Amino acid sequence: MSHKRSGILLLVSGPSGSGKSTLCRRLTEEGEAVYSTSCTTRQPREGEQDGVDYFFQTRESFKKLVEEDKFIEYAEVHGNNYGTLISEVVEHLEKGTDVVLDIDVQGASLVRECQSEIIQQALVDVFVMPPSEEELYKRLSGRGTDAQEIIDLRMKNSVEEMQYWNKYTSLIYSGTHEEDYAKFKSLLIAERLKVSRLIQA
Repeated sequence: MSHKRSGILLLVSGPSGSGKSTLCRRLTEEGEAVYSTSCTTRQPREGEQDGVDYFFQTRESFKKLVEEDKFIEYAEVHGNNYGTLISEVVEHLEKGTDVVLDIDVQGASLVRECQSEIIQQALVDVFVMPPSEEELYKRLSGRGTDAQEIIDLRMKNSVEEMQYWNKYTSLIYSGTHEEDYAKFKSLLIAERLKVSRLIQA
């Protein structure tokens, strides 16, 4: 008797500077999962590619996608719109491919409310918590790419976002990158072993 496994939707949240995006990126670079490419209305940063880092949208095209119910979730963050396409996620899950979603707490709430059966069966949510507000500020200001007002805005939003950690099934307190990644990958491996994820061939 052989079985195949349905895909896991690993939903990852945490404030800017928590290291969540680095964890997601490493997981995909190692071939453990695919990164769900989101839509956004923000301008591309240097080196970012349309269709790879994001699907860059105008506000008008983004609004049209919302009206057509193309998103699992969408939200406004730092004055820009972000959204996750249903088609992007479901296509991978049906093939048994694990998908990583790097989204904020607003988006996570909408994903939990999604009526799609395959999304609900696949969903595993985890919050990455920075070790302290002091460390968080150091990480945000240490990037050297943002103006002070942007850093202050991200810090304010990050502190607010940290209040939602208890809405998640799993919590990772950030330490070193290697420690964080070991926990992150272990969570995914444990989910893969669940009998409930097996489909009899």
